[in-house]
Formats: sequence, structure tokens, C-alpha cells
Amino acid sequence: MNPVDSLVRIDTLRVHGDARGSLYEPVDDRALAAQRNVHVVLTHPAEVRGNHFHRRAVETTSVMGPCRVRLKEGDAVRDVDVPAGEAWRFTIPPGVVHAYQNTGDGLLVLVSFSSIPHDPAAGDTVREVIL
Repeated sequence: MNPVDSLVRIDTLRVHGDARGSLYEPVDDRALAAQRNVHVVLTHPAEVRGNHFHRRAVETTSVMGPCRVRLKEGDAVRDVDVPAGEAWRFTIPPGVVHAYQNTGDGLLVLVSFSSIPHDPAAGDTVREVIL
């Protein structure tokens, strides 16, 4: 699923669904042990989250579509559209700008993990609007 020259790893996650809804695991046990922060983001239809990069942290975000993910690696910008009902995980290294747009008509749920703790006094996030 990853272009050869991309720094971002993209994985399709297995979704378990029944009449009650859907379930997926955003990271496996090995990846979970390496995380230092987790946050859940709820985004309304047509709205955008992200529009930033991290100086030091690797951010791992899972999303269940529909969602447009815009990535900027160096000067290259690309869109990745996550189809409705599919869960994808994006592992984003430092320096890669990323943004998420809800392209559906319900709430979009993002679950994000970071390799460093959140420190409001010494932020790792740099804002850059790409979407």
C-alpha cells in the first residue's frame, strides 16, 4: 500500500463488525508498549484535524473511513482516501505534515499515539496548514 518513496507506513486493519457496530485494534501489543501518549479526536463532517508535523515524535493514527488524509513529505503532497467502513493505520515519522478531513456525514474518530509524552510547556507540534 505504501509508495516506494514514502516515509509514511499505511496499514489496513482488520475490522470486526456485527449488528451492534464495528471494532478494530489500532495498534498491536508490541507497538502499544512503545507509545508514550494516546489521544482520541472526534471530528464533525467536512472538518479538518491535524495540519501539523512533529519535530521528534512518531505519530501513529488509526482512522475508520470515510476520511481524506493529506500527507506532505518534503515538497510532495498526496491525498489518501480511506473508504467508508475500513480502518487504516498511518505511522508518520517526524517532519511529515499530516491532516485528516472527515469526508462522511457522521463523526470521524481518530485514535492517535505518540512516541513521546505530551508536554504543553515544550510542544513538539509545528502547525502547517495543508488541508
